[in-house]
Amino acid sequence: MKALRFAEQDVPRIDELPIPAIGADEVLVAARSVGVCHSDIDLLEGRYIIPFEYPIIPGHEWSGEVVAVGSRVHDFAAGDRVVGECVIGEDHFGFSISGAAAEFFVARPEWLHTLPASVSYTNGALVEPFSVAYYALMRVGNVNASDTLVVLGAGPIGLAVTAASAALGAVTIVVEPSPERRDAALRLGARHAVHPDDIVEFLNEQTDGRGADVVVEASGRPAVMAQALELAAFRGRVAYIGIDVGREAPAKLGLIQSKELKITGSVGSPGVWPETLRFLAHTGIDLSPLVTQRFGVDDALGALEAAHHPATTIKAHIEFDAVLPA
Repeated sequence: MKALRFAEQDVPRIDELPIPAIGADEVLVAARSVGVCHSDIDLLEGRYIIPFEYPIIPGHEWSGEVVAVGSRVHDFAAGDRVVGECVIGEDHFGFSISGAAAEFFVARPEWLHTLPASVSYTNGALVEPFSVAYYALMRVGNVNASDTLVVLGAGPIGLAVTAASAALGAVTIVVEPSPERRDAALRLGARHAVHPDDIVEFLNEQTDGRGADVVVEASGRPAVMAQALELAAFRGRVAYIGIDVGREAPAKLGLIQSKELKITGSVGSPGVWPETLRFLAHTGIDLSPLVTQRFGVDDALGALEAAHHPATTIKAHIEFDAVLPA
């Protein structure tokens, strides 16, 4: 089988490997769509957040088809369409243990969830980033059509927040410098998409000076994280989902008290995958505008290269169609 493998730091390759054998309590999955995340680039360049060893197969945003199950597996069968969580105890699938960027890979049934029939393989490979967005909104609480919600940053997670917020009925405003990403936000349900230089005046006009009922900070930029407090309305809710560790920016922290703000932070998507999948199935959200480039496994190095260029790439997917030999 063919697999994208990081042989060592900064050395990605398409390798020919044996189809892995499975144990009695394991599942063999044929990959169908695998997204490339910026954390995959961190892994390739040797700076992932937990210990790992090369060689390693990346791929934690994926969808696939079960092709074989072990004798003690009863919840899944060949032909099932599945997605899988990527944080399993102390292991990170696609980081500390090899992931899904191969024609076939091994998973355990407790990681897996059935992909609803109405959710495509492309959308299935976006469940992982979407679940992060969904979790953040659930922590904010009661997002609905009465809310004006501002999303700061239109990276993949910010755009996933946009889709979820719009599906919940909130008037969703996305703040993003890139015109291409603003266009993607509108395709995903944003009511408005504006340049950062224009947001203060625009928000005041839209809300008669009230401000945003909900602000979701998805850029991870300290100055923008500070601005979130200023954009929020009295008794507004502010969710921090963008990641930054160590950098600083001045912030008007007194606004937390004077506005009686509710502030939440969220990391990952613990415990919400079943709800996330039901939400996607019931709302019919199409996340495919996030996927700006698609590559076959033979061209998987091109997907990595595309992911290095966020100005032109929102999300690159590697697509597979391998069939288990008879």
